[in-house]
Amino acid sequence: MNRLFSRSRLVLAIGLSCAVLASPAGAATRPVDVDRIVAVVNNEVITQQELRSRIDQTVRQLKRQNVELPPDDVLERQLLERLIVERAQLQLARETSLRVDDATLERAIARIAESNKLGIDQLRAALERDGVSWNQFRGQIRTEILLTRLREREVDNKIVVTDAEVDNFLASNPDAFSNQEYLLSHILIGAPERPTPEQIERLRGRAEAVMARLRGGEDFGRVAAEASDAPDAINGGSLGWRRLDRVPALFADAARDLKPGETSQPMRSAAGIHIVKLMDRRGGDVAAAQTLEQTRARHILIKTSEVLSDAEAEARLQGLRERIVNGADFGELAKASSADLSAAKGGDLGWVNPGDTVPEFERAMNALKPGEVSPPVHSPFGWHLIQVLERRMQDVTDERKRSFARAALRERKAEQAYEDWVRQLRDSTYVDNRLGRE
Repeated sequence: MNRLFSRSRLVLAIGLSCAVLASPAGAATRPVDVDRIVAVVNNEVITQQELRSRIDQTVRQLKRQNVELPPDDVLERQLLERLIVERAQLQLARETSLRVDDATLERAIARIAESNKLGIDQLRAALERDGVSWNQFRGQIRTEILLTRLREREVDNKIVVTDAEVDNFLASNPDAFSNQEYLLSHILIGAPERPTPEQIERLRGRAEAVMARLRGGEDFGRVAAEASDAPDAINGGSLGWRRLDRVPALFADAARDLKPGETSQPMRSAAGIHIVKLMDRRGGDVAAAQTLEQTRARHILIKTSEVLSDAEAEARLQGLRERIVNGADFGELAKASSADLSAAKGGDLGWVNPGDTVPEFERAMNALKPGEVSPPVHSPFGWHLIQVLERRMQDVTDERKRSFARAALRERKAEQAYEDWVRQLRDSTYVDNRLGRE
């Protein structure tokens, strides 16, 4: 098991659920048109009803966030493109036998309810008051989990960050460990994979047209909503508050030279042409030295699958625990039974800092005394047996900086790799866009 236990994606659609829960009761919906096909994606169709449902949901969310709505035709076009990309990913997931079982879905919904301080019945009632059926909500969450797993398999798990890259990052980002954050927005003029010179010229023409609108005083968010090809275009291109190490290096380099309110010149990358605006800046204190309690632990991981249920995985670990209590060597059993990369080291995770693991794992680990073995513990990664070997207080300033740098580099690489992967998938997918046809 690597150190990337903690992932914001494991919150799993809480943002989506909160947006649904916060939408005003009885929010106005658009009239339902006679259903028709608005796009064909490989051998599947997207209907007008599906598109209208996504538009209504997005309008409620943007109004709640006080974001100016783009023109109806722009919103419709952009959301259809999102549905097309989403459908292509779901098709790939099915073709490669990626599934989300009911137990995983129920645990995700339970976490969403808990994050909203609701019981399951209360969550269901709140959704239904806002016109969202329980089956529709479950379907949305299942889709979110499936897309997250697909991204992890196709992109995130293939990202490698070398020690040399970490060294270079630390040397070239002296402000990375301050608390300074930047509120950035951006516009992307998207490029196809391996564009021709003629296509590049058209991209430059579009970028110049966008710059002319911005120089003329048009609101950046409105221009982004209408002209950007980025997934966040509908939100006015806002990237939210981020430290510069958490945005693409191209954006970070531009932001350092901008004052709040200023806009960059067009910048070229493999994804296309970018225009970045620095909306605001805050913070700036340098992080202080840190002394933390570290735990040296090891574990055995059993992953569930189509052929191994949660109950069977838990029972298998319970049997291993009984053998350990009766004198069997934890490390040898980990080598023979664990599904984690740490198995070769007898399940040893080394020294673990607070926050390095997912909450379920950390809570169980923190409850153990040195030498103790936990009962089977469930996490988003599967089922674990955990043994704490020892604890210590340690100055982790340098270690945390390297860990911080590695995580920042992974995030940068993963974001760019995901954009490239989505673009390649979209280019290789047969799409018949019928929007606007009579």
